[in-house]
Amino acid sequence: MRLLHTMLRVGNMQRSIDFYTQVLGMKLLRTTKRPAQKYDLAFLGYGSNPEHAEIELTWNYGVERYDQGTAFGHIAIGVRDVAATCAAVREKAAALGGAVTREAGPVQGGTTVIAFITDPDGYKIELIERDD
Repeated sequence: MRLLHTMLRVGNMQRSIDFYTQVLGMKLLRTTKRPAQKYDLAFLGYGSNPEHAEIELTWNYGVERYDQGTAFGHIAIGVRDVAATCAAVREKAAALGGAVTREAGPVQGGTTVIAFITDPDGYKIELIERDD
C-alpha cells in the first residue's frame, strides 16, 4: 500500500493552484472538469503518483468557503531551509491569501526545525527542515 493523494476542498480553484505552484513550488499535474456533476479537480505535487503523493484540490461549483471543523490537522512538506521558505511564503503568499502562522524554530521538546503556514483556504501546512 502507499499514500496516493490528499483531497482538499477549495473556494477558488485558480487562487489555490497559484498558491501551491507559485508559493510552494508544486507542479500542476492534471485537471478534470465535471460540469454535469458541478465540480472541478486539480492534482498537484512535486512528482506524480505512485512515486509521489499528490494534493487533490476539489472545487464544488458555487461554494466559496468551507468550515474545516476540528478533525483535520495539517499537511507536512519537507524543505531544506524552513526560515528561507517562510520568507518566500511571506513575500509570495500575501497576494494569494496564504500566511506564516508559526515562525521557523525547533519543535517543542526537540531539535527538528519546523514552521507552519496556511493556504488561502486556511489549511495548515507544516514545513519540516530536511536535507533529503
